[in-house]
Amino acid sequence: MKNTLIVLSLLGSALFADAAKPNIILMMADDLGYGDTGFNGNTIIQTPHLDQMAKDGIKLTHFYAGNSVCSPTRGTFLTGRHHHRYGIWTANVGHLPKQEITLASMLKEQGYTTGHFGKWHLGTLDKVISSKGAKRKPAENFAPPWQRDYDRSFVTESAVNTWNPGAGNRAKNNPFYENGKALDPDDPTLAGGAARVVVDRAVPFMEQAVKDGKPFLSVVWFHAPHEDIEAGPDYLKMYEEHGEGAHYYGCITELDEQVGRIRAKVEELGISDNTLIFFCSDNGPEGKTPAKRRQGVTSGLRGRKRDLYDGGVRVPALACWPGKLAAGTESDVPLSTLDYFPTLGNLTGYEMPDARPIDGQNIWPILAGEMDQREKAIPFIRGNEVSLVDGEFKLLLPKGELYDLSKDWSEENNVAAAHPERVERMSREIAELLESFKTSHAGADYNDPEFKPVGKWKNVGSKKK
Repeated sequence: MKNTLIVLSLLGSALFADAAKPNIILMMADDLGYGDTGFNGNTIIQTPHLDQMAKDGIKLTHFYAGNSVCSPTRGTFLTGRHHHRYGIWTANVGHLPKQEITLASMLKEQGYTTGHFGKWHLGTLDKVISSKGAKRKPAENFAPPWQRDYDRSFVTESAVNTWNPGAGNRAKNNPFYENGKALDPDDPTLAGGAARVVVDRAVPFMEQAVKDGKPFLSVVWFHAPHEDIEAGPDYLKMYEEHGEGAHYYGCITELDEQVGRIRAKVEELGISDNTLIFFCSDNGPEGKTPAKRRQGVTSGLRGRKRDLYDGGVRVPALACWPGKLAAGTESDVPLSTLDYFPTLGNLTGYEMPDARPIDGQNIWPILAGEMDQREKAIPFIRGNEVSLVDGEFKLLLPKGELYDLSKDWSEENNVAAAHPERVERMSREIAELLESFKTSHAGADYNDPEFKPVGKWKNVGSKKK
């Protein structure tokens, strides 16, 4: 298996070595549940543009966010490394160290122009104020995208209202920053749908890159449907029979329209055949059960946001590249946000400058239909809980639960007693990963004597005495 992966990786690199480097668009929703899109079976929420993207590309039916909450997933998304390697334990904690090699730094080095639009959530954007107050330690955790290799950025530190995002409770000490400059909350360009506000900045960035003849990386992290959830009047009319739930449904449809807008712009610019687009969510839906404006669903997966069961981490996902990826297909291979970095590095011919551990893998052979299983297991940590997805099986510690995901969609049948050797092997792998994470967190990967670890390491995965 390992030899096959190496050969296919080399073939993938050769395939794109002589071609123009692809434009890359990476879109992510916020708190969108596995069952919250038409392409995953939702019959209420209208997502025609995402559904069309599914028809034009690959539906990734077993795709994992890096964590069951926001900030850690975003770290895995940009680095290909588990968030515990650099101290982003949970949401609104720590920051992305400058020593990390990210998608932006990797691609910028190869001649890409880079842009980040929407939510950031990987550090503060001001050294004095933070949307989370003084406890967020804004000076210590100052790590804005304009200091993390992005040429253009239009971002907020954390969540905003999904309609009129410059206003409301979420806007306090949480302005939009455009290339490092805070916008006035009354700026008229911040009125309306939060997704449209963000894409209004992403589209000109792409247009300018094409005009300049440069390949681009455009990271678009939508705010919807994270709280505060509000839909505009036209969207509420679409779902008026659903009461408060209309706000949830409406803000997702508004996001969907902007996905369609981005894809239409790619087509208009004549670059669709050389543009790879991914879409996913950062974790499962908010709330213990669907209620009021929290209407996210998981298609029967157990758990929700903040859970390591699949309802908290398994998310809707798509990949689309006309002429390179087969349209109208599905992949049920376990994949992860950890895989973006190594996959895009492979496609663009990037060589790592050091031997730091990468936890994701190049999934191009899987997307291209050349492989039907992954090589690396996928680790998760939330609080003291740890889980590992290895092929069809998933182990959760310290609970000691093992599930066969190929037969147990809802993780209801603990088969640990029937597979003691598998439990032991996966437990050893978890222990080895945790030790590796701890070593990385201490700075061993950086060769930087001035590096100070982000936060204090905490041992996880053991039963509390």
